[in-house]
Amino acid sequence: MLWGRTGRGRGAGAVLAVAVLSGCGSTEAGAGSEAEAAPAEDTRTVEHAMGETEIAGEPERVVVLDTGELDATLALGVTPVGAVRTDVSDELPGFVTAAGADPADIAAVGTIAEPDLEAIAALEPDLILSNAVRHADVYEQLAGIAPTVFAEAIGESWQENLLLAGEALGRAEEAQELLDAHTARAEEVGARFGDPAATEVSVARFLDGTLVRLYGEGSFIGSVLADVGFARPPVQRTAETFVEVSPEQVTQADGDLLFYGAYGEEGATAAGEITGGPLWQSIPAVAQGRSVAVDDDRWFLGLGPLGAGLVLDDLEELAARL
Repeated sequence: MLWGRTGRGRGAGAVLAVAVLSGCGSTEAGAGSEAEAAPAEDTRTVEHAMGETEIAGEPERVVVLDTGELDATLALGVTPVGAVRTDVSDELPGFVTAAGADPADIAAVGTIAEPDLEAIAALEPDLILSNAVRHADVYEQLAGIAPTVFAEAIGESWQENLLLAGEALGRAEEAQELLDAHTARAEEVGARFGDPAATEVSVARFLDGTLVRLYGEGSFIGSVLADVGFARPPVQRTAETFVEVSPEQVTQADGDLLFYGAYGEEGATAAGEITGGPLWQSIPAVAQGRSVAVDDDRWFLGLGPLGAGLVLDDLEELAARL
């Protein structure tokens, strides 16, 4: 069914289970000989944003330093021994439990903005995953602790980042399978909206009371919406991750469908104030019941196949209500 400007909609559906691929995490023994031989591990050279890194076998004690790497690692069947937290919460994002992992098994190693190098070293990792956007300045220190692999970018590049994580973890085939499954499911979800290209989807996020972020095509959520086949409003047809507007300009968030989230307590407070105000209420998508509050963890923090799957869950649930 096409969601046009005269339609009416309701909120996104409940959290659905996310299936992830798992692996044994062990290595095979090398070729036999007359003497008893120790098991041999395949060593591979992984090229990444900071150069090349030699990795042996399938790493088991993995530390991740951003939410995209956390998402990818869990989706590939590996529960990290350590992960950073966001700057607004001591808890791991909700997609961790949605993946079937126990947050208690994942030690805190600082925040995304300030990773705790001592805590990381104490975990004795055999692989560290992050990206150059967040942590280029501490790469050498991290590489001195364990083999370290950095993605070049974040957000829109999540599929490339997943393939890189799969290579580093020795699970390249599983990573490609995840991407193939995502592509097929995104097309299926898009078909539930009839002609998704005829529907402009707007995405807003509240971080505080000063600016509102409108997410562009060059973002994680923008790439997922593109995979589904949706169009975007003119202001969000940008290769940038987001465009920031003032609360007084929030009417630019309009679209055939409008999804919005809030980051942390300040974001929730701002969302309450702005969405309760007359400008927000004057947006046609809001006035006509076509705006949907979404879970911030699901739409903005996953940055990987788990997050993408949860977004598709929400869209599929919404399509069933149309």
